[in-house]
Amino acid sequence: MHELCRSVRFCVDFSSQHATQAGKHNTFAGWPSMQGMGVFYELEIAYRGKPDPKTGYVVNISDLDRTVHENAVPLIQLAVQQRNQSNPAHLLRQAFLALHTTLSVNLSALTWKLTPFYALTLKATAMDQVLIRQRFDFAAAHRLHSSQLGDEENRMVFGKCNNFHGHGHNYQIEVAVTTSLPDPPEVSPFSLQDLERVVHQTIIERFDHSHLNLDTAEFADLIPSVENIARVSHDLLRDPITQAGGSLDHVTVWETEKTSCQYPTS
Repeated sequence: MHELCRSVRFCVDFSSQHATQAGKHNTFAGWPSMQGMGVFYELEIAYRGKPDPKTGYVVNISDLDRTVHENAVPLIQLAVQQRNQSNPAHLLRQAFLALHTTLSVNLSALTWKLTPFYALTLKATAMDQVLIRQRFDFAAAHRLHSSQLGDEENRMVFGKCNNFHGHGHNYQIEVAVTTSLPDPPEVSPFSLQDLERVVHQTIIERFDHSHLNLDTAEFADLIPSVENIARVSHDLLRDPITQAGGSLDHVTVWETEKTSCQYPTS
């Protein structure tokens, strides 16, 4: 079984008077494109199936694009233009069900990226839950050095990262939390604001502008590799998020744009 992912980007003007379906010239940046003031969104659809032996396709992506534009995008357009204040997780569920009418059991998940850093995911296997993801950043220094290795071995293993005085990174951390769909729609057992508060108090205030080896108890005797930072962050966040009404799914930490680690894996 294969899983194909397809992103559909689109803009919604605040005014419904614009011909929002015009100008299909840059689908990479998003279609409909922005014609006035509005919002930009991205829907990512996960579709499971076996490749057709004749085409090699699990599904024709043009069919996916058309289905999303015909069934999901209008729901979001209407909600934006009517200034609907209900929880977006419920609108995501409506979009999922509208797509499911056409795609049936092959639709495995739908993700709505409301900002470049905030996303909601609904999975076919857990229709009463939504996965909230939000990204944060913090600046910190660290030194990669193992007490179980000699000085020369440390330099060979860690290279410049073994510099005695350490070095810095602008880390990014994405925290993914599972919560039940709110009922009624206006009420949420665990909101984005809850997530931001817990992560700020638990991770950002603890690690930001620190030297991880020297200033934090968590890494006094633990090498602050990106792998260990992801695990430690997960362990620190688990109980506070549970107390706030959510369930921590996983944490991803980026040391650089090219290097990241997720803990635990899906």
